[in-house]
Amino acid sequence: MRGLKHLIQCHCILPQFKNRKEPIFHKFVVFSECNDNDEIVQKFSRCNNCGVIHKIVDFCKSEMFYGAEDAIAIVSEDDIRHNIPENVVMILENHKCDLATWEQTCFNFENKLWGVPVIIAKEKILDSTQIKKLVLSESGVKIDSYLRKDEIDGKSQ
Repeated sequence: MRGLKHLIQCHCILPQFKNRKEPIFHKFVVFSECNDNDEIVQKFSRCNNCGVIHKIVDFCKSEMFYGAEDAIAIVSEDDIRHNIPENVVMILENHKCDLATWEQTCFNFENKLWGVPVIIAKEKILDSTQIKKLVLSESGVKIDSYLRKDEIDGKSQ
C-alpha cells in the first residue's frame, strides 16, 4: 500500500477572488491511500474553506455532498494525534501542518515507512524554495531541510 497528497477542487471561492470575472475555485490538499492495484481508496474529506464534504473518488477528483458539513465521522487532526508519538505531534503542531500532512505522517508511522519524507513546511524565497521535511525511523525522528532552485536554464518556473 502507498499513499500521497493531491489537490481537490471545491466550488467555493476564496474572498480575494470573489470579484473576478472568471472565478478561481478553491483547491485543498488531501491525503489518499492506494490499494495494491494503484487505485485510490475512496474516503470523505472536508473542504478547509467552506466545510463542504467531498467524496474522494480518484486522484484530483471528488463528488461534493451538501448538507453534511457537520458530519463527525470525517477524520480530524484530533483523531490522528492519538496514533502517533507525542514528539511527532508537537512537530506537526509547531509547523501548523494541514490535515493531509497529519494523515500522511500517521500513514507512514502505522505502515513503518521509515525514511519516507513528509513535507512539513515550504517557503518560496526569490527564485528558490526552502523545504523542510520530517523523516521517521525506527529509532526516532529527523527533521531535514534543503533549498530547491526554482529556475531552469535561467527561466523561473
